[in-house]
Amino acid sequence: MARILIIDDEEQFCTLLADKLQDDGHEVFCRHTLQSGVAETATNPFDVVYLDVNLPDGSGLNAIQEITGGLSNPEVVIMTGVGDPDGAELAIKNGAWDYFTKPSSLNMMLKPLVRALQYRDAKKQNPIVKTMKREGIIGNCKKSLGYLDLMAQAAAYDTNVLITGETGTGKELVARAIHNNSPRCENNFIVVDCASLTETLVESVLFGHEKGAFTGAEWSHEGLIRQADQGTLFLDEVGELTPLIQRSFLRVLESHSFRPLGAKQEVMSNFRLVAATNRDLEQMVSKGLFRSDLLYRLRTFCIDLPPLRERIDDIPELVAYQLMKICGRYGSELKGVSLSLMDILKTYHWPGNVRELVHTLEGMVAASMSHCDPILVPRNLPMNIRIHMARESVTANEPQQETRNYQTVQQLPKWHDLREKILSGAEKEYMRQIILVASHDIKKACEISGLSRARIYQIIQKYSLSFTDESP
Repeated sequence: MARILIIDDEEQFCTLLADKLQDDGHEVFCRHTLQSGVAETATNPFDVVYLDVNLPDGSGLNAIQEITGGLSNPEVVIMTGVGDPDGAELAIKNGAWDYFTKPSSLNMMLKPLVRALQYRDAKKQNPIVKTMKREGIIGNCKKSLGYLDLMAQAAAYDTNVLITGETGTGKELVARAIHNNSPRCENNFIVVDCASLTETLVESVLFGHEKGAFTGAEWSHEGLIRQADQGTLFLDEVGELTPLIQRSFLRVLESHSFRPLGAKQEVMSNFRLVAATNRDLEQMVSKGLFRSDLLYRLRTFCIDLPPLRERIDDIPELVAYQLMKICGRYGSELKGVSLSLMDILKTYHWPGNVRELVHTLEGMVAASMSHCDPILVPRNLPMNIRIHMARESVTANEPQQETRNYQTVQQLPKWHDLREKILSGAEKEYMRQIILVASHDIKKACEISGLSRARIYQIIQKYSLSFTDESP
């Protein structure tokens, strides 16, 4: 049967639940603190973890992702003695399998276990993730494997799919992969750019028109919805649809039929719908900006793509893949990446996600070609990233005297002395980071800092720093 871990500080409750689970043939372990429970999942395999919220050393809600990322990626069932709708929402968003309030009957506690074990058994028998076509979708960290599993499930069925995630996370790539791995893969994948649809053109673009339907309609036009017949219709940035267009789409989704402009009869289109957005559609519904009935139809199956900053382990593989493509396109020798540059790439927060990383690499390759550099180094980075990293590093390393708690009058320094000490520490650290990010290039250091060459050398001499033109 299954291996189950209970993390709860109420020993009597643990014993009660463990006895029932053992009677059903499961192997059960109990831990009474969050730290010991998380450590257990990191070193031993479990199928399901029953996790309490209020533990002596922290909230179980904050440990869900760490536990589900444990040795065997167990399913987490949250249990709490205090019902909290916000807590339930947070639990599900963080990847919990289910959530219930104590005290509940033993049968209620066992229901999520049965469903979770059925799901795990089905997943073991389905090798589709390993054999999926995933061109352009790079990464095998636990976050990536999580959405790849959902992508495989979506491809196997014909339900509507809503893909959410920040700008640049690869929503269209995932949509194409769902299509390419589905039974509809031999037919069209039609992209509708919802942000570009205007209410004056929407009917013609989506539904098509007959010859003579309006002034200038010199020939018949097949709309995008008809082109997606037997294939996939992808609504990109669906949150940008105006209320009028939302209404038009809702009717099409309900009946899969529409009437082209100038036509006497409606036509059918057997399309599979996949939509994507970087906006919070539920919040838009609450503000009256998006139809709730349309949202319910769009999100039959949901996939939320993690931002790149949560996929740090994927960055080396992403960089290698993209450099191979970029250098091939430029006809250049494949560029290497210095260790110092890779450290920066893995530290930067990437607000534009994978798209920003790709554009950054393209610019770096172009810049390095003029110097015939075989290795990309920090000085090849765009100026905005170098400045950001320098500022972040200084902030992170600022002296902490400002927050120190002095216990006696004698311990308090003079204001002038404290101010000088703090400013000197910050100035020295800032210049050290400027030297690093500028890759020992004095011209670049002047551009980043806004300081003159003379002032930089003055500060370097003041703190006995080195600014040789050595390679990073």
